[in-house]
This record gives sequence, C-alpha cells and structure tokens, in this order.
Amino acid sequence: MTAMAGEVWPDAAGVEDVGFATLSGRLFRPAGRPRAAVVLHGAVGVPMGYYRAFAEWLAGQGFACLTYDYRDFGASAKGAMRASRATMADWGIADQAAALSALRAAVPGVPVWVVGHSLGGLMLGCHAGMAGVDRVITVASGPVHLTDHPWPYRALAAFFWFGVPAVVAALGFLPGRMVGFGSDLPAGVYWQWRRWCLTRGSYLAEAGRSLPMPDVGVVQAPMTVIAVADDPVVPPAAVWRLMALHGQAPKRQRVLRAGDFGLTRIGHLGAFARRNSVVWPQIIA
Repeated sequence: MTAMAGEVWPDAAGVEDVGFATLSGRLFRPAGRPRAAVVLHGAVGVPMGYYRAFAEWLAGQGFACLTYDYRDFGASAKGAMRASRATMADWGIADQAAALSALRAAVPGVPVWVVGHSLGGLMLGCHAGMAGVDRVITVASGPVHLTDHPWPYRALAAFFWFGVPAVVAALGFLPGRMVGFGSDLPAGVYWQWRRWCLTRGSYLAEAGRSLPMPDVGVVQAPMTVIAVADDPVVPPAAVWRLMALHGQAPKRQRVLRAGDFGLTRIGHLGAFARRNSVVWPQIIA
C-alpha cells in the first residue's frame, strides 16, 4: 500500500530513541510485523529530524525506519565541535555500517533496505555491511565536482570552497550559520568534503590509499538511482556516475521533476520535506 497525493498517513505506531556505537538515532516501527527494515543515511549537515516525516510515512506504509545523526553532529554530538576529529569518510563508511548493523539487530528477520540521500548513498561500496541488503535507493547522490553545478549556484559553491576555509582554519570547525550553510560541521568533514568536490572523481581519487577501494560487487540488490531535475547541488549528470560504482547491481534510473507532481521546485533537500510528500511513493516505487 502506498499513500496517494493529499492522503493523510498514520504516524509510526512506535518511535524509540536508540543509541549504537557513538551515534544517536530514532527507530520508527509500524503496527504489526514490518514489510522491511529501512536505514536512512542522511545528507551532510542535515539532522535526522529533517527526515522524521518521511520515516513516519514509511512506518504508515508498513516499514520500520531508522534515522540517525553522524558522529559529532546533531544528536550524536558529544562535545565541542572544534574538538571533533570526524571526517566525511567516518560518516560515509563507519557510521553507515554501524547504522546498518544496529537496524539488523533491532528489526531481525525481515528484508533490509537502504535509502541514501546525497552523502548517504555516495560510499555504499566502501563497507561490507552492504552485503545482503535487499534493496537500495539513492536520492540526489553522486560524485560531484565544482564544475557540475549550474550557475548561479556554482558561484555560491565556489565561495563555500574558496572563501570559507580561512574561517574554518581560524575556528577549528565550520560555523554553518555564520557562513549561510545552516549547520555547524567538524573541520575534518569540511576539509575532506572540499577536497572531494574540487577533485575530478571525488573520493575515488583517494581510493586504495587513504580510503578503501569501493567493491563494485558488494551491492547486488536492486538499486534505484534517483536524480532531482532542479537540483543544483548534485545535478542528474553527477547522479548517474554513481551507477558505475555498483556494476553488479540491477539498476533503474528515475528523475523527479517538480512539475510532474504539481510542485514549483524540489531541489537537493526537498525530496524528503513534508511539504513535498507527494513524491514519496515514487521514491520507494
């Protein structure tokens, strides 16, 4: 069963705060036995609360869903941001693997799905936890380079990568609100993110050296790769590059176009916004 546009869906039958590794998360359970258990790997700088409405909707459709915050961010922050040694790779590999393990332990005996938003789908081939996953859905996720961004967003991205570093170096973290990003980030996350977005091939340029080599065969489950037509952050051309990293997974491409849903825009974050819930059935279709 999937909800149609304008339909009111039930909230999750049960919502519990969970802790695993060094992370904090929230598990949404449906009424009755779940159809599947879903882990939602979020985007950089997006706290798990942003995904709450989507997780509640999934629970209303019969899925269990785990949302969480990466280490030293959001509800998983344990101390001063400037003291964090977290990197983007920690978030995209170790934390995502830990979340998958926690989901399997909390909701055993059902199919396991992964929904990855932006960073959440970028590094799935880099950890063995993906073995045995039954379905993968990525949204607005792919190795992106500065030159992929359309204008005028490219100018904003250039400022973020070339105008902000002095502030990060001085403070020891990214002051998100100060620079218009929204959320504070550990310096190590910012520096690695910057390097990948200014390097052709993104993190793949470091694979086999400072990063593990992605395993093109670890994901063998059906994979839906979703781009958002009006996304200036990870445009469709960058999203499609993700498919080459998962050579053994059966793949489908899907483009979310705002006009197809009666919306004016979706953008990079909007696919998971409550106001755009009309697109959610297409995400899991």
